[in-house]
Amino acid sequence: MSRLHVLVMAKAPVAGRVKTRLCPPLSPEAAAGIAAAALADTLAAVGACSADRKVIALDGQPGRWLPRGFDVIPQAGRGLDERLANAWVATGGWGIQIGMDTPQVTAAELDGLLLGLEHGRALLGPALDGGWWVIGLRAVDPRRVFADVEMGTPHTGASQLRRLRGMGLEVSLVHKRRDIDTVTDLAAVAEAHPGLRTARSWRRWLTSSTAAAAS
Repeated sequence: MSRLHVLVMAKAPVAGRVKTRLCPPLSPEAAAGIAAAALADTLAAVGACSADRKVIALDGQPGRWLPRGFDVIPQAGRGLDERLANAWVATGGWGIQIGMDTPQVTAAELDGLLLGLEHGRALLGPALDGGWWVIGLRAVDPRRVFADVEMGTPHTGASQLRRLRGMGLEVSLVHKRRDIDTVTDLAAVAEAHPGLRTARSWRRWLTSSTAAAAS
């Protein structure tokens, strides 16, 4: 078998460039703090999984938040479909890909997904908003997988599934997951997973905003 990888698509947590849909009520700085926490949770899970290679395709510059053991490649391309395809081409091999919006993912869960690739199927995990949160591929041209699939819509997950099946791939659908796009998403994930850095960052913001409103 080819070496297995986990690829993370991420933005550097810079105020005004990440999690802008959280603003308002959060400030750009607070939203960047949430993004930094979500990225840290995600990379901790990936770092602890059994993948042969851990890769982050980064929009921006690496900082002190980047743990050891990750290869960094720059995101390249105009739309997200191009950036996804180019990241997979640069990474090569078999593996799975996630973003930084599902900090509740665990190392054990990632290991289970990697194991699923051994059965010869592609993997796709739908998101509650109609997108997808994880994809697993082996020995296919990623440009065919992603080219012209419209991203960021309520139909992206269904469109991506049609593309995979249209390529003749057998696809295993894994469980749905909520990703963090809105404050509602953030609150729900934090409540369900209170031990996450993301949840602690959310609670700090709630405490500070409540104190500011009372003063």
